[in-house]
Amino acid sequence: MDPFDDLLRGVRGEGVVFGASALTPPWGLRFPDCPSLTLCAPLRGQGWLVQGNRARPLRVGEAAVVRGTEPFVFADTATPRATRDVTCGGPLGDLSGDTVLMVGAYEAKGEVARRLVRLLPPLLVVADAEDCTPMRDYLTAQLAPGRPGRQIVLDRLLDWLLVCTLRDWFDQPGVTLPGWYAALGDDAVGPALRAIHDEPSRPWTLASLAAVAGVSRSTLARRFTDLVGEPPLAYLTSWRMALAADMLADPAATVASVARRVGYSDAFGFSSAFKRTYGTSPSAYRRGAAPADHAEAAGSR
Repeated sequence: MDPFDDLLRGVRGEGVVFGASALTPPWGLRFPDCPSLTLCAPLRGQGWLVQGNRARPLRVGEAAVVRGTEPFVFADTATPRATRDVTCGGPLGDLSGDTVLMVGAYEAKGEVARRLVRLLPPLLVVADAEDCTPMRDYLTAQLAPGRPGRQIVLDRLLDWLLVCTLRDWFDQPGVTLPGWYAALGDDAVGPALRAIHDEPSRPWTLASLAAVAGVSRSTLARRFTDLVGEPPLAYLTSWRMALAADMLADPAATVASVARRVGYSDAFGFSSAFKRTYGTSPSAYRRGAAPADHAEAAGSR
């Protein structure tokens, strides 16, 4: 397991496919109510994605991810002349026309998933690294009405497409990467990062992480801080607190049980660490009292 896997775990599509076709210029589809992330992929035809003052062409063989709840438009030109509102979770339209846009809406559920969302630009477009015509044809076939389990199949295919799109975007030259992503390929820091994510509740010390990495404590501390932007144990604490924030959403979980699950032997020490990270106690956070600025600062790490 690595940080990228963990961040994507809470981002799932649920019944949110929209098909648009038989569009005659001038046309524009305005999406006013999408959640944290929206995936757009033309199965046929092409158009422009417009959000605020940003406009990007989108063609077959490309996928786009729109971040945030700001409305956006898919139109025949970069300056839409006419639009009609559609919903991200609306029913499938007629799929027999020249232009078919598939849209998947994703709610980033929990603090862990929001850490991923905050890394992304407002709009990103990624071209297929390979010819994905067979996959697009397969997706089109799955859209046919009357097939059992159609929505579940589409949701999972959209999850797959989102993961591939984000991974390809992270791998593009010129993209500003979070320190941990680049550090995954480092011979020393990569193993230590994966160990933290594999077993966050383990009583890690700098010495035990250095043993996993096969380097001295001083070497790991220096390289980890240089690449990730914070020392190993500080990163461990911030990751534990993000996990804890999500666990606290479960009404059956007590503060003591969450503390144990993220590696703290007593609730007091856990509560102190949580408050240093989020600016409020675990109990207050559970009640929805977490200050937004503290949560965003913690999640940007």
